[in-house]
Formats: sequence, C-alpha cells, structure tokens
Amino acid sequence: MTETLLREMRDGLLILTMNRPERRNAMNPDLTAALRDATAEAAEDPAVRAVLLTGAGDAFCVGGDVKAMNEGSGRAPSLGERIHSLRDRMNSSRYLHEMAKPTIAAINGPAAGAGLSLALACDFRVCASTAKLTTAFAKVGLSGDYGGTYFLSQILSPAKARELYLLSPVLTGEEAAAIGMVTKSVAPEAVMDEALAMGASLAAGPTVTLGKIKRNLALAAAGAGLNACFDSEARNHSECGYTEDHKEAAAAFVEKRRPVFVGR
Repeated sequence: MTETLLREMRDGLLILTMNRPERRNAMNPDLTAALRDATAEAAEDPAVRAVLLTGAGDAFCVGGDVKAMNEGSGRAPSLGERIHSLRDRMNSSRYLHEMAKPTIAAINGPAAGAGLSLALACDFRVCASTAKLTTAFAKVGLSGDYGGTYFLSQILSPAKARELYLLSPVLTGEEAAAIGMVTKSVAPEAVMDEALAMGASLAAGPTVTLGKIKRNLALAAAGAGLNACFDSEARNHSECGYTEDHKEAAAAFVEKRRPVFVGR
C-alpha cells in the first residue's frame, strides 16, 4: 500500500510530501491522520530543526477529498463524532503554526480548501507563479476548516479574508504574492529548489532562538498588551543568551567567521 505521507530528513530539515498525486493530494482520513501525527512528532523531535511541506505530482493539495465524501459508505457519524474527529485532525495546522521551529510550504501547484489552510499555517510559502490558490469552501457548501479563516485574517486582514472566503476567487501564485498571501512567487520549476534552499538555511540556524521569536510574534498577533510583549521579549531574549548558539555567534563575530549553529 502506498504511503499517503512521505518523510525525508536532510540535515535537520524534515520534508513532508503529501502523496496522493492521482487525487491531487486530496485529504482522506489516512492522509489527515498521517499529517497530524507527523507534525506532532516534528514539533517535539530535537533532530528536526525546520519543516517543509509539499505535494507529490503537479498539485500541493486540493483540500478534502470531495469525491470520496460524495461516494460515502457505512454509517454516517453523528454531529458530535464529526466535530471531535475534525477538530483532532485539524491539529496539523496548529502544529505547523505553533511549533518552535520554522515551517515552509512549497506550493508546487493548486492549493485549495484545507490544502490552502495548511499552507497558510506555515511561516513561509514559496509558490509557483502559475499555481491556483482558492479557499473553495463556499463553492462546495462548507464554511472552512484547518484554520484558514484565522490565518488569512492574520496574514492579510479581516476584510480581505471575508472577500477570499465569501467570494472564493481563484488567485495565481503571482497574484497571491502581490497581496502578501505567499512569501514569494517563483517559476514552477524553481519551487522546490527555492524552498529547499530556504529550509536548509533555517535548519542550520539557531533553532531555539527562532522558536522564541515565533512565540514573541504569536503573542503579539494574539493581541497581547505592550507589557505582556515586553515581558515575553525580556525572558526569551535573556534565555537565548545562555544557548550554545548565542555563544557560538558571539565567538564567530569576534573571529570574523560564519557561525556554525547546533540548534541548542
């Protein structure tokens, strides 16, 4: 049986590849469970210093497997069961967003629905200029999951999120980059090279420090007051001063060389 999620480690960079190319990496129960488990493990594994998420074939992820939903089989779950199951599987977005290490989405092709939400959960999005991006939910009679409404409201604005969800336009990667929805738009053939280069650089960085930067930014994004942000910055900045990576960076500065970080 083909694995629905492929995992590869390259010098601290964990590459997760959604592997249902025949269904454009549409999310079925096996894939959503694998994503939840892999991202949870990556968040806690000290050997993982950055995560890159992409899709096999010519698509990133077109969201839920609507065809399979329509076919259906067996007993329909109750509302309570459906809510519990979905909420549990949605944690993959939370792990991608909150883990104390950088995350990158390499959007090599269409990203729609929950697939787009997964990309938005990441810290960076390297997108093919020709890729088609859309929330898609309204067009299939669903309101949206995997945190897309939260991430779009944070990345862009509440007003823009309403536009993209209620009207569900299709944007190219180039258009998405122009409004700040993705980090950069590149030629389709360059997506993986660009994302891997970014991932390698981040995986070789001061991992503890990068995680604390993410925590500071998350606190500010959550609407914390200035004093709370000051408290967080003071603690995290001071704790970073005790890391091996800070000491290495200070020594490298004095010795006029590039620092070699170990992630501690």
